[in-house]
Amino acid sequence: MSVTLPNAPVRRPRVIVLGNEKGGSGKSTAAMHLVVGLLHAGHRVGSMDVDSRQATFSRYIDNRRATAASRGVALPMPDHRRVELSALRGEAGDAEERVRFEAALAELAARNDVVVVDTPGSDTFLSRLAHSHADTIVTPMNDSFVDLDLIAKVDPETLKVVRPSLYAELVWEQRKQRALRDRGSIDWVVMRNRLAAIEARNKRAVGLVLEQLARRVGFRLAPGFGDRVIFRELFLQGLTLLDLGERKLGVALSMSHVAARQEVRDLLRAVGMQAEPAAPSGDVVQTSLVPDA
Repeated sequence: MSVTLPNAPVRRPRVIVLGNEKGGSGKSTAAMHLVVGLLHAGHRVGSMDVDSRQATFSRYIDNRRATAASRGVALPMPDHRRVELSALRGEAGDAEERVRFEAALAELAARNDVVVVDTPGSDTFLSRLAHSHADTIVTPMNDSFVDLDLIAKVDPETLKVVRPSLYAELVWEQRKQRALRDRGSIDWVVMRNRLAAIEARNKRAVGLVLEQLARRVGFRLAPGFGDRVIFRELFLQGLTLLDLGERKLGVALSMSHVAARQEVRDLLRAVGMQAEPAAPSGDVVQTSLVPDA
C-alpha cells in the first residue's frame, strides 16, 4: 500500500530560457549547444520550441535526427516538444496557448532534469509565458548598439544608460510574475555573441555600456561565441561543436574548432554548469559537467 506524504516536494527541473526580442542573435544555436552539452554530461534533457512560426530550434533537432539515421551515429537527443500558436485571437488564444505550454512543460518536467526553451525574436504571449517559468534566462546579443537598443536606451554622446528598453522591461515584468506565482527568482545572463577576434572601439564601448546596465537592471555578463562560420555550418547536420571527433561525422577538428568548443564550455559554466576537459579520442567528444561551487 503506497502512502502519499502531504508535504512531499514537487519535482521541478531547471528551466533555461533563451530569449531576446531581436531575431538573428543566435538563440537557437546557443540553445542547441546547451542541450547537447547537458546530454553529453548524462543529464536527462527536455527541449521546447515556442517559436512555431520559424521553428529554427525544432529544425535543428530534426536535422540532428536525420544525420544520426543516415550516418549510423548514436547522437544524444533531447525529449523535444514544439508548442504551436493558437488560431484564436485575444484572451481565448492566450488561454489556449497557456494550456499547450503548461501541458508540454509538465510532460517534460516529469521525465527530465533540465528543460531548455527557445523563444521567438519578437514579443509574443508564449514568449512572455516561457520567460516567466525560467530559472535562468540566457540572452545572446550581437555585439552592436543595434542589438543593445532593445535592452537599453543609450545617450549617443556620453554612452550613459538613459533607461532600460523593451526587452529589459519584459524580463523585469516576468520576474515579477514568477515571484507572484511560486516565489521563485530568475537569474538573467546576457552573453555577448559573435564577438570579433580583434579589439575595436565599438567592442570596447558596448562592453562599457553593458557593465553599467548589468548593475542597473540586474543581469550577469557571460562570454558568448565568436563570429565563426562553423556555428552556422553545423546547423544543416544538426550537430554541435561538442559532437565533433566522431569519425563517422566526417568533420575534422581544427584549432579554431577547439577554441570554439571552449566558448561552449564557458557558456555552460556561466549558466551554472562547469565543463571538465575531456580526453581526446576518435569517438564523440564527451564533456563531464558538474555544478559550479
